[in-house]
Amino acid sequence: MTNNKNVVALDLPVPNMEDLPEDVKKYFDICMEKLGMVPNVLTAFSQNLKQLNGFTSFYNELMMGESELSKLEREMVAVVVSSENKCFYCLVAHGAAVRVMSGDPALGEHLVMNYRSAKLDKRQRAMLDFASHLTRSPATVAEDEVQALRDVGFSDSGIWDLSNIIGFYNMSNRVAIASDMRPNPEYHSQSR
Repeated sequence: MTNNKNVVALDLPVPNMEDLPEDVKKYFDICMEKLGMVPNVLTAFSQNLKQLNGFTSFYNELMMGESELSKLEREMVAVVVSSENKCFYCLVAHGAAVRVMSGDPALGEHLVMNYRSAKLDKRQRAMLDFASHLTRSPATVAEDEVQALRDVGFSDSGIWDLSNIIGFYNMSNRVAIASDMRPNPEYHSQSR
C-alpha cells in the first residue's frame, strides 16, 4: 500500500495498481484509455473496494445512464453544485468535462464563476437554478421550483434524475473537500 499525497491529504492506504483486483484494474484501464488518466477520486476510493464499487456504480448510472438530461447538462449541474460548495477538485474535473462536451472553452469557467450570467436556454437556466437552490437551501425548496422545471419540459422522472445528480455532487464535494482531494493535472489543460 502507498499513500499518494498528490491525491488526498489524508493518510489513506491507497493500493498500488498491481495490488488491485482484476476487475478494478480493468476499470482503471478503461479510464486510462478514455481519459488518459485514472481520476484521483477513484484512486482515493480504491482504498475501500466496497465504497469504490458503490461510488462508481452510482456515478456511472447518474452520469452515463438513460435520462432526459444530456451528458453535458449533467456535467453543468456538477459544476454549479461544486461552485456553490467551492469544491476545487470537482470544479476542475467537471469544468474540463463541460469544456470538452460543449466545445466552448469558456463555458466551464463561466459556470464556475457565475452561471447566472452565462448564455443559457430556459431549460438550462431552470435546471441550474434548481441545482443551486437545492444545494444552498434544501429545506426551502418548494413546489414552485419543481413546477418551474416542469414548465421548461422536465418530466417528474427527469426531476428525480436531476435531484439525484445534485445530491450525489453535494456528497462527493464534501468528501473531496474534507480530504483535500487534488484534481489530476491533466484536467487543467483539457480543451484549452
